Amino acid sequence: MSTSHFRKVAVLMGGRSAEREISLLSGQGVLNALQASGVNASAFDPAERDLSELKREGFDACFIALHGRYGEDGTVQGALELLGIPYTGSGVMSSSIAMDKTMTKRVWLAEGLPTPAYVLVRREQLGSVSVDGLVKALGLPMIVKPAREGSSIGVTKVVQAKDLPAALAMAAKCDADILCEQCIVGDEVTCPVLGEGEAAKALPVIRIVAPEGNYDYQNKYFTDDTQYLVPSGLPAAQEAAIEALVVKAYQVLGCRGWGRLDVMIDASTRQAYLLEINTSPGMTGHSLVPMSAKAAGISYESLCCQLLNAATLDHAQENRG
Repeated sequence: MSTSHFRKVAVLMGGRSAEREISLLSGQGVLNALQASGVNASAFDPAERDLSELKREGFDACFIALHGRYGEDGTVQGALELLGIPYTGSGVMSSSIAMDKTMTKRVWLAEGLPTPAYVLVRREQLGSVSVDGLVKALGLPMIVKPAREGSSIGVTKVVQAKDLPAALAMAAKCDADILCEQCIVGDEVTCPVLGEGEAAKALPVIRIVAPEGNYDYQNKYFTDDTQYLVPSGLPAAQEAAIEALVVKAYQVLGCRGWGRLDVMIDASTRQAYLLEINTSPGMTGHSLVPMSAKAAGISYESLCCQLLNAATLDHAQENRG
């Protein structure tokens, strides 16, 4: 029996971002789960088909399994708003802000939430940016990454100042905005959030132990060397504090449906720092939201159905109020 109140569902996967490969894996997993649950679901790749076909073919909901640009940044969400087709995950504004790591940090800082110190460098500033100035502001090691990419694409951990220009140049190939960030050394954790507003709740925290502390694209998706610890092994009070922190961070961005927040815990002070939020997290065999949900007793299929049933539109939110 189908657990969905939607008659015909499109699983949006693939797309045109640098994360296309991962999106196809996520989307296939979601599609299989929905179909196994009795949902009339079909794959739909916006890189190969015009979104207007969704309306013509009678789809009445979309499960967004797109990652990165043109899928997680508010653009597809805006198109679906115009088409009047409910979709999973956050709305236009929240998706757009959350995709931009710099804007996200500005909102969190304005709300008094902890996030590492940063300096924004524009692509046109590469010829004049002061390496010494960046090191003085943020120290070493330093994290350099594109402001609007995911899956660790274009990210460099800079240990020596002489390597900073190359790291900036690599990030600039991915984005016009380059985020230089204080590197917090300590435990790396991630925590999903489900729901909306005051009803939003955190799933169990996962502690990530990557080879040599390098949780890059390869170690995220294509090796079995990275350890994911759930239960996390953190003290109960610290885990509860992290869960409260990520829920607050999710709420102040106005997110809904689901998200996953990445956090670093300073090894010496044990202070938790928010790194970023993913509003269309991975759903592959290596992905962390399904892993955390399983620890909470929620199967992959149940998670997919729960997310689908929460699909809505921004204007539907307004009308409800």
